[in-house]
Amino acid sequence: MDLGLYIAATGMVAEQTRQDQLTNDLANASTPGFKPDKTPQRSFGEMLLSNTSTGQPIGTIDMGVQLGSTVTDMTPAGMHDTGQPLDFGIVGSGFFAVKTAQGVRYTRDGQFSASASGQLVDTAGNQVLDQLGKPIAVGSEGHVASSALGVFEVPAAVKQGENLFSGSASGKGAGSVRQGALEEAGVDAAKAMVDMIGSMRTYQSGQQAIQAIDQTLQAASTQVGSLNAPG
Repeated sequence: MDLGLYIAATGMVAEQTRQDQLTNDLANASTPGFKPDKTPQRSFGEMLLSNTSTGQPIGTIDMGVQLGSTVTDMTPAGMHDTGQPLDFGIVGSGFFAVKTAQGVRYTRDGQFSASASGQLVDTAGNQVLDQLGKPIAVGSEGHVASSALGVFEVPAAVKQGENLFSGSASGKGAGSVRQGALEEAGVDAAKAMVDMIGSMRTYQSGQQAIQAIDQTLQAASTQVGSLNAPG
């Protein structure tokens, strides 16, 4: 493969990953407790070019873009007061625990409600758990004390979709529960839009580079063919 094609292609793949993450960020800009993902980009390294006849160094050329491991930014975001008695936000570190069909999962999204059976559930109907791992009953007046909710420390929590995380709790989280409020999404929508535009332009630059290289290769092959043609 032509080195220029390879470099342009790796850059386009990196920007496609970035665009997917930015799209997901923008889609969840109003989702309580949402945490964005980031995938760092770095160069594969540089190759030293030299004159094949004399061996004299010419310079260096980048070898393309390499993607690092995706990480989730777990920085606590600001709180938004809702006044709803079954909305809860965690100030500081920690997660709420919910019981799903796949087992216990963790979330920062405290937008809860009462089920038909009088238990505290999340938006998907999963039971919210206390510090002992048991369901929480909603009072007859539709209230739950903030102290009733469990707050768990979950090191190296892994995203599972639907604003849920998997992991092993290591005890009580250091954060405190605030009633009548929700944690905002950890997304700056305006910055994400600007980053998206920049990423799309970079991607288009890669496309243009590939088209230019392709045209050059086609022209070179045509010239070689004409030179070798019988007179």
